[in-house]
Amino acid sequence: MFFGIASPGILVFAFLISFLAGVIKGVVGFALPTVLMSGLGSVVSAEVALAGMILPTLVTNGWQALRQGVGAALDTVRKFKAFLAAGFIVMMLSAQLVPLVPGAALLLGIGLLITLFVALQLFGVQPRLPGHPGPKVQAAIGGVTGFMGGVSGVWGPPTVAMLTALDTQKRDQIRIQGVIYGLGSLTLVAGHLTSGVLRAETLPLSMALIPTALLGMAIGFAIQDRIDQTAFRSATLVVLLIGGLNLIRRGMMG
Repeated sequence: MFFGIASPGILVFAFLISFLAGVIKGVVGFALPTVLMSGLGSVVSAEVALAGMILPTLVTNGWQALRQGVGAALDTVRKFKAFLAAGFIVMMLSAQLVPLVPGAALLLGIGLLITLFVALQLFGVQPRLPGHPGPKVQAAIGGVTGFMGGVSGVWGPPTVAMLTALDTQKRDQIRIQGVIYGLGSLTLVAGHLTSGVLRAETLPLSMALIPTALLGMAIGFAIQDRIDQTAFRSATLVVLLIGGLNLIRRGMMG
């Protein structure tokens, strides 16, 4: 039933990774695709890992985007329309490249991007953009984000960089990330229904990982609402760094 899952133990591991990814996303607003790709990518092929994270990403982003109401979500769409439009177009195009990219190269590329981003954060280097990004800057960042999302399902780092440049408040940043990632998730689903990554064989695994991701996210939201997230963000970055290094290891081993 679960294409690409070789044993019950691997399936249980996939559920645990989905739960952990949900907790982290609930606390900091992002990283569910990255954690799922890193975790699942250590036990299954890159294509199966990508398929597995698509639907949990879509559902959790929808919850995050609408947590403060539909009106706030629509206002975010208007504010970042250039970013979203460019991301949509590039993601649809780049998603078609997944079947053509060797699995090892995909794992290595994702791992390098994750590790570089996390290492910069851990050493206190925050990505900054000069002033408020206009439509052209938004479109450029959206294009990079869309490419990363299409080929790997991971599009958090460029988005976080843009929001950091705006000095966005935590509550607003969580909502904005949810809206941007949510619309990106819809694009990702459409792109990979076309590319063949999300199909009859891989759909059951992706659906099965939704409940554990939602449970984890509910716990993460409770933590975010009650406890300062600085320590949790640091812990998240450490987990992502380990995951990125693991993907690099697998990519280099072929």
